[in-house]
Amino acid sequence: MMKRREFLQKAGMGVAVGVSVARIESLNAPKGLTLAEQLGFRKEDRLLILHADDLGMCHAVNVASIKGLTEGVVTCGSVMVPCPWFPEIAAWARNNPDADLGLHLTLNSEWQYYRWRPVSPWDKVKGLIDREGFMWRDVASVRENAKAEEVEMELRAQIERALEFGMKPTHIDTHMGTCFSRPDFFEVYVRLGAEYGILPMLPAPNPQILAMAKQLGIDYQPIAVRLKQQGFVFIDNLVTGGSGNTLEERRKSYYEIIRNLPSGVSEIILHLSTDDPEIRAITGAWQYRYHEFLIFTDRETRKFIESEGIKLIGYRHLAELWRRQTRK
Repeated sequence: MMKRREFLQKAGMGVAVGVSVARIESLNAPKGLTLAEQLGFRKEDRLLILHADDLGMCHAVNVASIKGLTEGVVTCGSVMVPCPWFPEIAAWARNNPDADLGLHLTLNSEWQYYRWRPVSPWDKVKGLIDREGFMWRDVASVRENAKAEEVEMELRAQIERALEFGMKPTHIDTHMGTCFSRPDFFEVYVRLGAEYGILPMLPAPNPQILAMAKQLGIDYQPIAVRLKQQGFVFIDNLVTGGSGNTLEERRKSYYEIIRNLPSGVSEIILHLSTDDPEIRAITGAWQYRYHEFLIFTDRETRKFIESEGIKLIGYRHLAELWRRQTRK
C-alpha cells in the first residue's frame, strides 16, 4: 500500500533517505520575479510550508495536528472528507476560521481494517470501490478501475461536503498522489480547483517528475507551462519526509533537511499523531507519525528554524497570490 509520501517519492518528488529535498526548477518567474519575490520576500529568502496531511483520518491525528497548528510550527494541513473523524476537524475549522486548512482529496482507503467509503452514492462510483465495499487500497487499482467521470463525481462530492460543513479550504492536494496517476484524473483535479476557486497543490517539473509523468501518459512540461500562464502557482521544492527509526534519528534528519533548504518556497509533508491505542491499531508505522508530532511541537524546533533564518508560510499565502494572478 502506498501513502502520498511513497507515491511522491516514486514520482521523483523526494527521496526518503538522508536529505530528501527535490530541487525543482521554478516556473514562478513572470517578469523575472521568483515565487518568493511575488510573495513579497527577497529572492534569496528561504520560505517553508510545514504541511500536515491526513486530518480527519482519526481522532489521534486530529488531536496531534491541531496541537501542531496551534502550539507547534505546523503552518497548514489538509483534511480527508470521507474519513470517520472528518466532522470533528470540520467543527474545529469552523470555530477557527484563520486556520490554514485544505482538502486532502481522497480516492484510497489503505489500512487493513480501518476503512472508509466514497462520499458519493456508491452505485454511481462503482469503479472507486473494491470487493469489500471500500475505496481501493492502492493507487494502481484506482487507475485501472475508475472512470474519470466517477473521480469527478467523488471529488466534487468531497468539496461540496466540506463546504456544507462550513469549511473554507485554502487549497487541495491528493491523498497518495492518486489524482496525478492518470491524465484525465489530473485534468479533473486542476479543473475542480479552478471551478471552486481553491488552489491545487502543483509541483514544478524537474526531470524525474517529467519522466514519471511520461510513464503515466502525462506530458507535464507543456501542461505546467500552460497552467503557469493561467496564473497557477507551483511549489519550488518538495520534501516528502525524513529518515531514521528512532525519535532522535528522525529529528536529526529533519534538522538536516531544514538546514539545507534552498532559496524559494519549500514544502515539507508531515503526518502527525498522538500515541494511543487507536493509531496503534490502525497502522504499524504509528511511531513515525508520533515522532513527527513530537519534533514539530517542540520549542527547540522553532528555535532551530528561526536560527536558520527560514520564514514560515502557509498555503493561504499562495492562494492569495493565485487569486491576484487569475484576476489579471
